[in-house]
Amino acid sequence: MADGSDLAASRIRLVLSALQTRMGAQVSTVGSVREEHSHGEALDASRLPEAVVFAESTDDVSAVLKLCHEHRVPVVAFGAGTSVEGHVTPPEHAISLDLSRMTEIVQFNPEDLDCRVQAGLTRQGLNAQIRDCGLFFPVDPGGEATLGGMCATRASGTAAVRYGTIKENVLGLTVVLATGEVIRTGGRVRKSSTGYDLTALFIGSEGTLGVITEVQLRLYGLPESVAAAVCQFETVDAAVRTAVEAIQYGIPVARVELADEMQMEACIRYSHLDELRALPTLFFEFAGGPGAVREQVEATEEIARENGGLGFAWADTPEERSRLWKARHDAYWATRALEPGALVISTDCIVPISKLAELILGARDDIAASGMRAAMVGHVGDGNFHTLILAEDNAEGRRRILDLDRKIVGRALAMGGSCSGEHGVGLGKQEFLETEHGAGALRVMRALKMAMDPRGILNPGKLLPEGEVYRG
Repeated sequence: MADGSDLAASRIRLVLSALQTRMGAQVSTVGSVREEHSHGEALDASRLPEAVVFAESTDDVSAVLKLCHEHRVPVVAFGAGTSVEGHVTPPEHAISLDLSRMTEIVQFNPEDLDCRVQAGLTRQGLNAQIRDCGLFFPVDPGGEATLGGMCATRASGTAAVRYGTIKENVLGLTVVLATGEVIRTGGRVRKSSTGYDLTALFIGSEGTLGVITEVQLRLYGLPESVAAAVCQFETVDAAVRTAVEAIQYGIPVARVELADEMQMEACIRYSHLDELRALPTLFFEFAGGPGAVREQVEATEEIARENGGLGFAWADTPEERSRLWKARHDAYWATRALEPGALVISTDCIVPISKLAELILGARDDIAASGMRAAMVGHVGDGNFHTLILAEDNAEGRRRILDLDRKIVGRALAMGGSCSGEHGVGLGKQEFLETEHGAGALRVMRALKMAMDPRGILNPGKLLPEGEVYRG
């Protein structure tokens, strides 16, 4: 009798044979292609998929899932491969289902401020095509994330303080279920009181309940006026207090981002921000009519001054604004460049904004006690920040990084926060879920997974923890 590994290999051979007959060159078993799909940007080790299938339509995705369901072959959806919690790392004997060729705008409704796009289109690609119509899509997680991947991980980013996360900006989805059945959720209307909210169910499900192939998005008018500024502080506490007070006073800042002194040291070197110093820094963006922007700026400057801000440095041109925000988005790569060859993990957590200063200062104490180097950067307008931890690239370095990560996340959970504000769960955050949500909620999540994917083929081993979980 064949053992489990032989049986799994036999099953995937049957599936690949059928897919190659149907899809031809869209199925690849080339080593370099498999390697590209063996990992994202996570700390976890990579694993080669048995093959990569490049879907070009919802029908392609349906055909793949129908075959994989029939033969019990695992499938992991893949977009841009930029996730940081192991979402796209395949299990053994799995297929990587790449949706990056699905980049069409299916429907564009400028008069209703919405559009429908295929899941492989990126935010940047969408905005490049609709900019001339005076519209844009605001959710900006940085990097080349696909819109389907952003939905799957419930992405957020720098503009969430003004426009909300991906969850608030998706009206409906096309989803292929584990059996290959295609369903549509939601619609084009801005609200509905009918039925279960299936759109919200799939947002953040990380490819474990279905594969998203189309997304109905809200769009926004390009603001008449945009101003960006940088303000530096002597202490992190003063910078955080400024950001929190600006939000509490109701100033509608479009973005407010924090970088601590180590992160600024890295960004100054990497992005040539020679006009700035290695001090805790806030990056601001204001948007609206000229008069409204002026009022926002004046009110924020006053708050910063009262907290010891060292003056606003303005970015007056689109090119200069882009330069500053590119430096912010390149923070991860800038930190890596500080110590070439070092291991770097980017973690995140989130708390109510009134607890943010306490959490950041506590996390800095944890970093100091660990003896490791770590930079902090975050979307402080909504209480979310990232810690980029550096250590030697070996087993001991990994252990120390994860220990520090657990201490910081433990602080956030104790303050009523979440173990992730935007990176998602994947493999890396599973141990915190019971502490955050409770055993009862996890039982409901597992029941949903079992009902929708009874053979467990959709991104198995991700999101829902098994066995021992973190107790704090």
